[in-house]
Amino acid sequence: MAAVLDNIAGRGGLGGVTMAAAYHHGRDILPHNPKRKIHFLEGGAVFFQPDPSRYSGRVLQPIVSDLVHDQGDVLARLCSAAAGRSMGVRAWTVFLHNYSLGEAHPECASRNVFGDAHLTDLCPSNPEVRGYAAALAADIASKGVDAVVAESLHFHGLEHGFHHERYFIELGALGRYLLGLCFCEHCLAAARERGVDVDRLQGETRRELERRFAAPPAAEPPELDRATVEAFAGGELGGFLTTRAWTVASLVSECAQAATVAGGVPLVFIDLSGAVKGYATGRPQGDAAPSIAWQFGIDIGMIAESCGQVEAIGYAADPDRLRLDLEAYRSLIGDPEIAGVSVILRPMAPDCDSVENLARKLQVARDAGVGEVGFYHYGFMRLESLDLIRSALKTIA
Repeated sequence: MAAVLDNIAGRGGLGGVTMAAAYHHGRDILPHNPKRKIHFLEGGAVFFQPDPSRYSGRVLQPIVSDLVHDQGDVLARLCSAAAGRSMGVRAWTVFLHNYSLGEAHPECASRNVFGDAHLTDLCPSNPEVRGYAAALAADIASKGVDAVVAESLHFHGLEHGFHHERYFIELGALGRYLLGLCFCEHCLAAARERGVDVDRLQGETRRELERRFAAPPAAEPPELDRATVEAFAGGELGGFLTTRAWTVASLVSECAQAATVAGGVPLVFIDLSGAVKGYATGRPQGDAAPSIAWQFGIDIGMIAESCGQVEAIGYAADPDRLRLDLEAYRSLIGDPEIAGVSVILRPMAPDCDSVENLARKLQVARDAGVGEVGFYHYGFMRLESLDLIRSALKTIA
């Protein structure tokens, strides 16, 4: 831990570190790790010692990492070590993308229109899930961190749910989207309360998907058009999507309040839209990243009012593309007094190949009023990327 913090502060010239406090399954290549070069993450685990009283009587309970059993509360140790160096600590928290909990409690998982459970994703409409998420936010906030950084505090789509996913027929963009929607009892009840004809919506969704299962759909654009999607089932899907946005925003508000009460710290909401567009290539296409956030039940303006800070994923090689995305977030949030914007950059391939490139992006972030920049990811990058970061920071100082 001391070596990591010394590298981050001394070699990288950075003022803090964001640690994964709760994370999902993964297989990672770790180029400078002294113990292992390939590591399989414990799925859905937390890397701190939970307070059992916060989860008393709850169906969902945190899964404690073996690392904590072996080495104690890693998050608490980090906070103590970082404080000695005057460094900040943020806790990256994956809330609802949790196959381990979904498999153990399928009644808490999202369900498609055919009733199949999507075990990788807990449903944000489910009261048990909402209670667990708020308890987790409060628990982590009480550990001495500067912020709870929330990933996966929203609905999910069909893709990127499970390892070795297999899709051998073309469903089209609309078909994939419809198959990823949650129609669990809690989502249906919330939509009914807002006047959505869920019976019609379910029926037309099933029929449309059955048509696409039976035969390839007609050619359609690779990206969803929001107006077209909302018009589906006579406009009932539009009302359903509005309900989803309200569900997510209210959950974010509950978790943000829990973090504030428990630790006096903010909850920062990560919008993964930039990763959806740019993760693989670093060359996102089409409209600005937040233009697809609605697909996951995310209304950027509502989220900003719910928690006060939105974190963008700036996975883009082109600084002008980053400017487009950040200006879109700033426009959707509006008044900077309502909420701040932060951004995560990758100081390595496929996004970055030079000090000049990273420095231009840092200047773009500054010009856009971004209050905080993070760099992804210490364990995955070569240590020489820390030198690049430090040089880029000096360039714009």
